[in-house]
Amino acid sequence: MKNKYIMSRKDNIMLAKRNIVDSIWKSANLEGIAVTFPETEMIFDGLVAKDMIIKDVNVIINLKKAWEFIIDYADYPIDFGYICMINKIVGSDNVTPYPGYMRTSEVKMGGTEWIPEIPNEVKIKQDLEEIKKIENATDQAITLMLYLMRSQIFYDGNKRTAMLAANQVMIHNGAGIISIPLEEQKNFRNELVKFYESNDMTGIKEMIYNKCIDGIDFNIKENKDLLDFEKKLKDMKKSQ
Repeated sequence: MKNKYIMSRKDNIMLAKRNIVDSIWKSANLEGIAVTFPETEMIFDGLVAKDMIIKDVNVIINLKKAWEFIIDYADYPIDFGYICMINKIVGSDNVTPYPGYMRTSEVKMGGTEWIPEIPNEVKIKQDLEEIKKIENATDQAITLMLYLMRSQIFYDGNKRTAMLAANQVMIHNGAGIISIPLEEQKNFRNELVKFYESNDMTGIKEMIYNKCIDGIDFNIKENKDLLDFEKKLKDMKKSQ
């Protein structure tokens, strides 16, 4: 797997900030919250969207805070504590039970009879270290995202947490942004269930890589006219 985009961390942070409302809107819809882009933008700006459930509003506010967190701490290498912090932010204000704390009891998954194991902290940390050894940033990010989704480490908010953690890796390495377009979300859910049941990432990885990564190829070339004009300005100031 190759990186689809090669950006500086600074440019990737700029892209993440520019696309933050779009990313939140897509994540909220993936969670089953039927919110429009304008409504998401209103909530992001601190306004009240009409007829929305308070819990759904809080999901969006928490996604905003979590995105701001991973952008502010894009320089920090991802680890278990970082992932727990993302989940704590995602689940605050009674959005999820025990946000930031590992699950200690069984949970059932929608759309499948498969039941995830109760997470083991030692094994999770070992698995995370193995994932961090993946050299390609995009491959590492997608693998981390799918691993966290399937592991169901927390009581709730695992998809949101996983996607945010993956995007931290993408931003840290200048590889773009992962988000699931609305028109691909049904397909994504179907592929996710297949992955849960088989633990085979191949199909869903390909789908994410081909349809769910955004970025910018800047390819900035030297602007001789701009450089010449800047030189003229400097020369004018010196002559005054």
